[in-house]
Amino acid sequence: MFTFLHAADIHLDSPLRGLELYDGAPIERIRGATRQALVNLVDLAIAEQVAFVLFAGDLYDGDWRDYNTGLFFATQMSRLREAGISVFLVAGNHDAASQVTRYLRLPDNVTMFSVHRPHTVYLEDCEVALHGQGFDKRAVTDDLSIAYPQPDLHLFNIGLLHTSVDGREGHEPYAPCSRDGLLAKGYDYWALGHVHRREILSREPWIVFPGNPQGRHVREVGPKGCTLVAVQHGQVVSVEHRDLDVLRWSLCNVDVSGSQVPDDAVECVRRALQHELADGSGRPLAARIRLMGACQAHGELSANPERWTNEIRTMATDISNGVVWIEQVKLHTRSHADLDHLLARDDAVGDLLRGLVSWESDEAFLTEVTGEFRSLASKLPPELRAAGEGIEWGNPQALRQVVEEVKHLLLARLLSAEGGQ
Repeated sequence: MFTFLHAADIHLDSPLRGLELYDGAPIERIRGATRQALVNLVDLAIAEQVAFVLFAGDLYDGDWRDYNTGLFFATQMSRLREAGISVFLVAGNHDAASQVTRYLRLPDNVTMFSVHRPHTVYLEDCEVALHGQGFDKRAVTDDLSIAYPQPDLHLFNIGLLHTSVDGREGHEPYAPCSRDGLLAKGYDYWALGHVHRREILSREPWIVFPGNPQGRHVREVGPKGCTLVAVQHGQVVSVEHRDLDVLRWSLCNVDVSGSQVPDDAVECVRRALQHELADGSGRPLAARIRLMGACQAHGELSANPERWTNEIRTMATDISNGVVWIEQVKLHTRSHADLDHLLARDDAVGDLLRGLVSWESDEAFLTEVTGEFRSLASKLPPELRAAGEGIEWGNPQALRQVVEEVKHLLLARLLSAEGGQ
């Protein structure tokens, strides 16, 4: 029996987006989160006495600012060498030669697969055949898996590949392949990378995205880590996720529909954050808060969002001794006002609301507008399209939701100006 670790998308020294301007946030600790996640991975590999470690691409986050990034990785690999653990890796789109121009010689326990053609590495002690190919440039649009060698029927076969299988939302379609194509290859385990959310595409055989070891922004929420695999007599006997993350991201949808005043809403957020802290086993937490529901407090919240955002941030610091940071507060609340009555008003308020309601149901208008926004969004760089939560401007349903939110925001502002609720 032997075990191995499967990890991907380390993005070493990548910044954690959304907290850099947060007053009081430990910036150096945040910047070092991806490094500490790698240290945690090496600690785990040594503690579990794994036979080898696989990195399925995007070890780096593009070109290094200086050689310290490479030196840090080499130091951690040396720790694995001292423990007798081999390392195998493929270059991903962020690691390609066109992206990383500096190089350092790695310890001799590290094997990097060719970027020109797939090849096989044999591990005689484990009776394993490792097949892989890295990226020679950032945008690899061919299905690399097609040329992967046929399995050695006398060995345990692992495919190491950085890919977008069948397309994955939020990820560029690099090295596209299909689940059926991977299954047809006949390997015992596919160690994939590129998708930052853990996914198991198949269990017979295993096709796994382990996710990234450290979430970098609010779209990468929840536990992050790697996959520990145990093999006995040529069969996978266990596949386990192991947490490695240092700081955890959370998207908290908080129902404040019973709130009479904004302080009630802040109390709802407090309870939600305490629950998230408990789930994170004491890890520092970076959270985006979304206040949801119809409530009496809506008018005051929307009239002074900056104040209540900072009230929530103050509360978060108080309950956590400074280990919770609020990345953003989003107001998705709405008024308790009688919308039918307001729509019937023969004034500017009624005209405005009737216009907004008509837009929500005008499919031709929504289709035209989403087409324009889709064209605009396609011109944005990939890193901007992936950063933050954003709005799916190419989705008519998402635009309809925006119109709904604008309707209630304007309603609250107008009624507040009239002295009503």
